[in-house]
Amino acid sequence: MRILNIASNIRLLKQSLPSTVRLIAVSKTKTAEAIQEAYTEGQRCFGENRVGEILIKKDLLPADIEWHLIGHLQRNKVKMVIPFIGMIQSVDTFRLLSSINSEAQKIGRVVDILLQIHIAREETKFGFSREEIEEMIESSEFRDIRSVRICGVMGMATFTSDTGLVQSEFRSLAESFRYLKMKYFSKDENFRELSMGMSGDYEIAIREGSTMIRVGSLIFGERA
Repeated sequence: MRILNIASNIRLLKQSLPSTVRLIAVSKTKTAEAIQEAYTEGQRCFGENRVGEILIKKDLLPADIEWHLIGHLQRNKVKMVIPFIGMIQSVDTFRLLSSINSEAQKIGRVVDILLQIHIAREETKFGFSREEIEEMIESSEFRDIRSVRICGVMGMATFTSDTGLVQSEFRSLAESFRYLKMKYFSKDENFRELSMGMSGDYEIAIREGSTMIRVGSLIFGERA
């Protein structure tokens, strides 16, 4: 039974967003038909958690969709997505970054990525600390990374009804973004994305400076 109208949800959501904020429609577990409905309404950027799902869906849907990988990526699956992926938002270790660089180099691509920073209280969430990113950037091995374009940072707040905690975590991520921009990427115009905010907290994220929100249930309804 259809409860939500995907097209109108997309329309209303986009109307409420500042022009500086980009919508990533999180389509994990959703059907190709549901994604097509959002596409017909003009949405072109979709976020998926699993490599297997993207591989199936991309062949069923229009070729100009920009797929973002937003879930934890295993290194043994990197080469499967490198030929077509629009952005990998969930780069959480140097080993993963290096694998992406290596596979991109093989096919002559430069792949857009975000560095995932751990801001939540849940230990189950992945991500660098700011100190680990600094250590990585200042390492000699980092100089060999040339087939990856670091476009900013991504983070996920604690899953909680405590909006004060969520706000403080987003503020911390925004501070890390500004710090890294100033110290390491001040001359790099590509380093401009702050991906934070989901269906339940995107308004807080936008107030704290998000440039990219990842929204699923507000568009497609709750997961089955």
